[in-house]
Amino acid sequence: MPTPLPEPSDDAKAASRELSDCIAASIRTAGGWLPFVDYMDMALHLPGLGYYAGGSLKFGAAGDFVTAPELTPLFGQALARQVAQVLAVLPSSTFVLEVGAGSGRLAADLLMALEALGCLPESYAILELSGELRARQQQTIESAVPHLAPRVVWLNALPEHFTGCVIANELLDALPTHVVAWREAGRMERGVVLTDAGFDWAERPAHGALAAAMASLPVETAPFISEVSLAARHWVSEWGHRLAQGALLLIDYGLPRHELYHPQRSHGTLRCHYRQRAHDNPFWWPGLSDITSHVDFTAVAEAGFDAGLDVLGYTSQSSFLINCGLGELLMARQEAGGEQALRANGAVQTLIAPGEMGELFKVIALGRGIDLPLLGFTRGDRRHAL
Repeated sequence: MPTPLPEPSDDAKAASRELSDCIAASIRTAGGWLPFVDYMDMALHLPGLGYYAGGSLKFGAAGDFVTAPELTPLFGQALARQVAQVLAVLPSSTFVLEVGAGSGRLAADLLMALEALGCLPESYAILELSGELRARQQQTIESAVPHLAPRVVWLNALPEHFTGCVIANELLDALPTHVVAWREAGRMERGVVLTDAGFDWAERPAHGALAAAMASLPVETAPFISEVSLAARHWVSEWGHRLAQGALLLIDYGLPRHELYHPQRSHGTLRCHYRQRAHDNPFWWPGLSDITSHVDFTAVAEAGFDAGLDVLGYTSQSSFLINCGLGELLMARQEAGGEQALRANGAVQTLIAPGEMGELFKVIALGRGIDLPLLGFTRGDRRHAL
C-alpha cells in the first residue's frame, strides 16, 4: 500500500480551496472541460495561490523535494567549470542568466565558484516570476556571497537579445504540459471536468499543434497515456531568436523520445511531489503539490536545431559532472576532513549513482557561436541516442 500523504495544515487547505474555486470557475467558463495544460498552469502559477506563487517551503529537506544544488555546493562548483569555459569564448562583457533559480542556492554557489576560477560574469541575471521565490533567492545570495550580490539582477521576461550562458536546472519538467492518450478511437487530449467529488479526467480528440505532435511520436498500440510539452518546445525555440552567441545548459530528468514513449511507460510520467513524497494525483489539494513530467530530450534538441541552434552535447548528469571535475572537487573536500567531507561523499553518490540522480537526470547543451568541444560532454556524449 502507498504511504499516506501528510495531512496539510488548515491554512494550506483553505488556500487550496480558494485555488480550486478559481479553477472550477475557469472550467465552467470553458464550457465544462479544461485542457490539463491550463489546469496545471493555474495549479502551479496562479498569482497568490499557485504552488510556485504561494509562500510554502518547497526546496530542501524541509520542503517538498530536494534539488541537486540543495544537496551540496560541489554541484555548483562542477557546473561552474562548464560555465567558465563558455564565458571564456565570449566577448569581454560576459553574462549568466539562470531561469527558475529555486532557492537561490545554485546562483550563490556558481558566483562563488566563478569568482574562484577568475571568471566572474559582469552580471548574473535571474528570471523568476514568483515574488516569494525572488525574496528567498535574494536572501540566500546576500547571506552566502554579500560582496557579489550587487552583480545579481532579476528579470520579468526573457531578454530580447542575449550573449552569455543560460542555465536552467529542473525548469522544463515543471512547465505546464498537455496530457494525452492514444485510444482505439484515436488520439485524445486529456482535460479536467467538475464532478460531485471534485476534479476528474475527461478526454476529447486532440487537434491542431498537439495532434500534429502526437502523430510524430512512436506510439503504436492503445491504450497509452503520456505527456507532450509544447511549452518546453516553444521555450527552447524562443532562444533561436534571442541567443546571439553562447550556450544553454539544461539539466532535468527525462529521456530521449524512443525511451520516453516506450510501451513500458504506457501510463505516462506525470508526478506530484509533496513533503518528500511522490504521488500521481494532480487533483489532491491543488496548489500544495508540485506537478512535473519527464522531459522529451529529442523534442528539446529538435526545437533548438529547427530554431538555428547547435546541439552541443547530451549526456547523463553523472557523466557531465564527472567530466567537469566532480571527483577532484570531492577529493579536495575529503582531504579537508571533518563532518563536511562525510556529507559531501553521500551527496555526490546521490548526484552520480545510476539509481539516484546520476542516470535519471540528463544535461543537454544548445548554443550558437561555440566552436570548441564542451568540457561536460568530453566522455559519454549521447547525442547519437536522441
